Amino acid sequence: MKLLKDYLFLHRKSLIAFALLALIFCGVFALYRLPVESVLYALGLWMLAVLGLAGFDFSRFCVRRRTLEGMLKNIADGLDALPPASNCLEEDYQALLDALFRAKAGAATRADAAFRDMQDYSALWAHQIKTPIAAMRLLLQAHPSSESRALEGELFKIEQYVEMLLSYLRLEGSSRDLVMRACDLDEMLRQAIKKYARFFIDQKISLRYEPVRRQVLTDDKWFLFALEQILSNAVKYTPGGEIRIDLEGDWLVIADTGIGIAAEDLPRVFEKGYTGYNGRTGRKSTGLGLYLTGRALKMLHHEIQIQSAPNQGTRVRICLTRPDLSP
Repeated sequence: MKLLKDYLFLHRKSLIAFALLALIFCGVFALYRLPVESVLYALGLWMLAVLGLAGFDFSRFCVRRRTLEGMLKNIADGLDALPPASNCLEEDYQALLDALFRAKAGAATRADAAFRDMQDYSALWAHQIKTPIAAMRLLLQAHPSSESRALEGELFKIEQYVEMLLSYLRLEGSSRDLVMRACDLDEMLRQAIKKYARFFIDQKISLRYEPVRRQVLTDDKWFLFALEQILSNAVKYTPGGEIRIDLEGDWLVIADTGIGIAAEDLPRVFEKGYTGYNGRTGRKSTGLGLYLTGRALKMLHHEIQIQSAPNQGTRVRICLTRPDLSP
């Protein structure tokens, strides 16, 4: 029915012209006072001819329409399946489409090449910068002082930004180095806690954590990266407070008593580059930490939820089960 409506709308001018011709035809017969039977007979023959031609044209219209709809679903395959042009105007349109398609394909190829070059250069820079970072850490450890301890903290932040860059490049790239296996959740939690232990001490943050004794089917490297990003945020926004880590059924919960997140920011915390009210106020947020965390956990098929309110802390919940592997 929809195809018929579309066809009639497309040929609305022709239908109006046919109606006018029919009126003229009847008017001429009436002026010459010809028999009614002759008028009806002529109109009947004319209508049969018109309906026959219209039926043939409508069948061709349906075939072409279905062909175009099929191409729309697989437009990336190219324009070779376009039906032959039926007139010079359609030939012009097809030539225009072909030129646009080729221009788009060329632009996409150049953009992909530029992005790969940027990835290669950034990865090379991130790996090379690790050498002077390690050298600076050794120099600071060789000359301990109150200033060197503060510098070590800033050096740690630089190292974290470098690791974040490498993780960003891996997530945005086409390769996925995943090794799915049963991982000890306590071992990953201990690694993340140990990494930020000095900040717990410096910022006088208390930690409530008891071993959860749970195995998780995941990739330990990416899951640990997500845990570190969540713990980093908790430490950053919970000065002098408390961080609690425990299980709630199949959910790992990392809760803090920090400054919390505004209600209007919660729906957007996983967007790339979104810093929210806290990031704009403190000007310490890059807007990439939670974005990368969400991307990594989505890649691992672990659901993540955040519950928070200003001055009431934040609760981050990670589902330890994988729905795609459920029986």
